[in-house]
Amino acid sequence: MTKEILDKINKFTRREFTADELYTFSVILCDNEIDRDNERFSDDALEKLKDLFVGRTGIFDHETSTSNQTARIFDTELVTDESRKNKCGEPYKYLKASAYMVRTEDNKDLIAEIDGGIKKEVSISCSASRRRCSVCGCDKAVQTCSHIKGKTYGGQLCHVVLDGITDAYEWSFVAVPAQVNAGVTKRFTDGDADKSACEPAAENERLLRCEIRRLAFISGGKTAAFAAEVAAHGMNEVQLAGLKKAYEKLAGHGKPEVQLSTESKHEQTSSFKL
Repeated sequence: MTKEILDKINKFTRREFTADELYTFSVILCDNEIDRDNERFSDDALEKLKDLFVGRTGIFDHETSTSNQTARIFDTELVTDESRKNKCGEPYKYLKASAYMVRTEDNKDLIAEIDGGIKKEVSISCSASRRRCSVCGCDKAVQTCSHIKGKTYGGQLCHVVLDGITDAYEWSFVAVPAQVNAGVTKRFTDGDADKSACEPAAENERLLRCEIRRLAFISGGKTAAFAAEVAAHGMNEVQLAGLKKAYEKLAGHGKPEVQLSTESKHEQTSSFKL
């Protein structure tokens, strides 16, 4: 471990640590490829995430509790692989992060699992305020269009381009990620709940149920998420919006905190480069 790396890490610590006390590893957080949900990050979004993810903590399954914190990112790099194209025919780009942990008796098994490739997949939680249709350019966060994700129009696969990144929350070890090479837990901004009247009712209700499930998961884990899903079943859009606001307060995602919400996708991948 070089002095430059130690200096970057020690910016986040209360005392200076030595190389022997630390464990470092690299991870691909996300990329510009179309994921399993037919969504992808724009190049500008990746650039913004590169800056925002420095200092962000790593947890498990997006459960936001201090006891769940396991690592912290101390450096990021946006990498372009000119030898590879994404599904849009553009050069493949991915966001690589360097993270550290303090070696302790409690985390020695986790370190062994990372080295052994067991703990590998990750996803990120961030805010994307714009959701652009790849076919017509319509911002689906504020209005609707006739194009449907996953369908082909004139030989072009319709997908949503995520842009307008406003914040990055955390990155998590997960079991089933959404992107093939990297993953993201996508949520919509608080303001989008008011804009959602422009979306078709069925799609809007689906998005609200996803957000309610995610907020419940943040505030109470898997049991709470399941209970929220049951409670939301059969509700109309107005009722769902009210339930979402209630869970926002529980999860600490009310409007005063200006945090983004994105659609909950628990299927995200990232590969460690160990």
